Order: sequence, then C-alpha cells, then structure tokens
Amino acid sequence: MTLTRRGALALPALALTPGSAWAAFPDRPVRIIVPFAAGTSSDLQARIMGERMAPVLRQPVVVENRAGGGGTVGADAVAKSAPDGHTVLLGSNGPLTNAPVLQARLPYDPAKDLAAVAMMTRSPLTLSVRADSPWRSLADVLAAARAKPGDIAIGSSGQGSATHFAIEQVMAAAGVRFTHVPYRGSSMSVPDVVAGNIPLVMAEISTVLPLWRSGNIRILAMTSAGRMPIAPDVPTLKEGGLDMTGGSWAGLVVASGTPAPALAALAAAVRAGLADPAYRARQAELGAEIVAESEQSPEGFAAWLERERAQIRATADRAGIRPE
Repeated sequence: MTLTRRGALALPALALTPGSAWAAFPDRPVRIIVPFAAGTSSDLQARIMGERMAPVLRQPVVVENRAGGGGTVGADAVAKSAPDGHTVLLGSNGPLTNAPVLQARLPYDPAKDLAAVAMMTRSPLTLSVRADSPWRSLADVLAAARAKPGDIAIGSSGQGSATHFAIEQVMAAAGVRFTHVPYRGSSMSVPDVVAGNIPLVMAEISTVLPLWRSGNIRILAMTSAGRMPIAPDVPTLKEGGLDMTGGSWAGLVVASGTPAPALAALAAAVRAGLADPAYRARQAELGAEIVAESEQSPEGFAAWLERERAQIRATADRAGIRPE
C-alpha cells in the first residue's frame, strides 16, 4: 500500500484513538538526542527535521546535544531511556554501525538495544585542506604521506564517526598512514584546518561547503559515487584511484521495546518532513540526498542497518581494523 502525504499526516492521529493503550502518544515533548556537538551536520539534520515533525506529532520536538565517545554517549542515553518513543536518537554511522568494529567495550548493543524508526538522508564526505595548502590534489596528499608515513595529521569528527572510518578506508586503500586526530564534531575540526593547526581533514560536506564557497578551504576529493551537482568541479576518490565510496547518513532510532504505534507515529512524521519541498531544497543546498521510500519505515531502515553493519564489518576485516 502506498502511503500518501495525507495518510502520513494522519497516522499520528490514529494513535490518538480513544481506548487505545497508546491514545496519548506523544503526550509530552519529544526529545531528539544528537550525540555530537552543536553545529555539526547531525545537529543540523536533527533541527531541520524536528521543525517539521512537531506539527505532525502535535507536540514540541526539542533537540538536545550529548556529545562524547564518537557518538556513543548520546546513543547509550537513548538505549537506556524509557521505551515510549519520547526520546529519539539522531543516529548516524559512528554510534550505530562503526563503533562496534572500533570499540571493544560499548555500553550498548546497537542491534539489540536500539530500534529503527526511519532513515532520512545520505551525504558524501570531503577530504579538504586550507586554501593555501601546497597540496592541490589527492595525489599530492598521498605522495606526501608515502614520503613520510604517519607525519601528516588528519582531523575527523570523532572516534568511530563516519569521517574516522573513511580515513581508515583511505589509508587501507592507498597503503598510507596518517595520524588521526579526533575532534568533537566537524564544526571543530574544519576550523582547525582553516587556522593552520592541522593540514588535512575528512569532514561532512555541509560543514565544509560554506568555507569552500568563501575560498578558505580547498576540497581535494569527495566520497560520493559521482561528482555532486553542488560542486561539479570536485573529483571523487574513485577518480583519484581509490576504489571506495561512502558518506554519512542520518536516521532516527529509539530504545528497543518501543511499541509499534509509537514507531509508526514517529516514522510518519519523518516521512511528512521528507516529502516537504522546502526540506528537500534545503538538503540539496547541503549536498545531501533523500533516501529511498523503502528506507523511510522502521522495517526498511532496520533491514538497511543490518546490511550496512555486515558491510562495515567486512570492510574493517579487509583493512585490518580491530576494536580497541
């Protein structure tokens, strides 16, 4: 059955049917926990979506930042929250798929302790330098890294984040070694490149774009499968000889055990937001793509997460990445 926009808007109202055990959902504000710092791409995604979910859910949607542990602090808080749908995680690569292969002792099990609501967007990552850097291409960076293994520092948005995992993939694919410098979000790592404190950064496109447009940052390559319409002159890593693609993604999850009506109401609110032309236009400006309809449901997102975790683990095994 195809769910129309009108049907999506009506679903939360169905949860209000008198006599239902979940007639009051949501009966208070919904919190979206962002496990990274304010100003990061995850924070921006949560706020843009939260604004559109609120009128559908008929309750305020409040964004709360709980950074730390590469996203695992916020994820753990949601995993241990009451399974009633009122506390939601803005999930992404780091805490949901990458952390299990990078951290030996997670305080939660992403596959068991968190339940999928809906996936939202995908965005490529960028390998960037300061505008006046002597490195003008991916080939220049790799040549420098091969000449002095481990001497070049590269920033990421945090241990276990999508950007960290992409750095590990680049090193494995190119046979080079950088010194990884994890930050608490790309909103901190990218300014450090501009300031000259680190020479190289792997960062979300939404954080880099304003500085690229102003001429302060040079994007050497993107992790997208093809060149992005928003930056058609920027080559991909594949064009630079590295057989890899990827990027960051965003979706909502809640504590396992959350009743199906609450999951359905939250997913319907997300789908209504994704269908909003203004939301789609804003995502295009950020270099993000809306995911397929099949991934916008609890079942579809859960199936995608299972496949993604298997792929990440296989990639880690090939690259020799072991949990620490």
